[in-house]
Amino acid sequence: MKLKACLINSVLSLFAGSKMGKGKLQKFAEYNAMEHTFDAKDTHLKGQWNELVFKNNNPVVLELACGRGEYSVGLAALYPNKNFIGIDIKGARMWKGATQAIEQNLFHVAFLRIQIEMIEQYFEKDEVSEIWIIFPDPQPQESRIKKRLTSPRFLDLYRKIAKKDALVHLKTDSPLLYEYTKEIIAEQGLQIVEDCSNVSLLNPKPDFLQIQTYYEKLWLKEKRIIRFLKFSLNK
Repeated sequence: MKLKACLINSVLSLFAGSKMGKGKLQKFAEYNAMEHTFDAKDTHLKGQWNELVFKNNNPVVLELACGRGEYSVGLAALYPNKNFIGIDIKGARMWKGATQAIEQNLFHVAFLRIQIEMIEQYFEKDEVSEIWIIFPDPQPQESRIKKRLTSPRFLDLYRKIAKKDALVHLKTDSPLLYEYTKEIIAEQGLQIVEDCSNVSLLNPKPDFLQIQTYYEKLWLKEKRIIRFLKFSLNK
């Protein structure tokens, strides 16, 4: 904690008075100073998240490309018997969720600032029970298909850290990503557990789909259709 406090003081002193320092850089420094935030140096947590971070034996759930971390916090509020880790590369974004977790006394949510491609370095085999992917970049260009978070490349990566019965949840406004994911599910012989082509039409709507990120609220104002898939990671 002393090291983190030193870092935040140094950064804030360096950028004191500047607009940049009071915005993104200040958030980044504050994010780094929090006890429940981690980054690339924390490879020692691999296989020990429950023991060293959460101090319990509850299932570990990941939200990939979590952005501001609002969904991780929302899920943590709904499911106190699960541990949630939001993963993204931008600490200034995750500052929002990390701050909300503190304000709501949610001690079973943490954040990890790494590239998703690196997750095998931070989680042991069978350490992850569930994966959420909320409004990821659909990577619409043909040349970027491999970067889609539900592509075979990423599903293979998830299998290296997830339990055999792990489920993947995808929430998206992209019809392209939704249909693409269903194609991959079929190709790999996986099972679709839930398939909703328009979340707004659900009545009643499950609590976990009532959580709305900042951007989802904007997209709903634009009359975009929100889609949801839950599917098995293994045959």
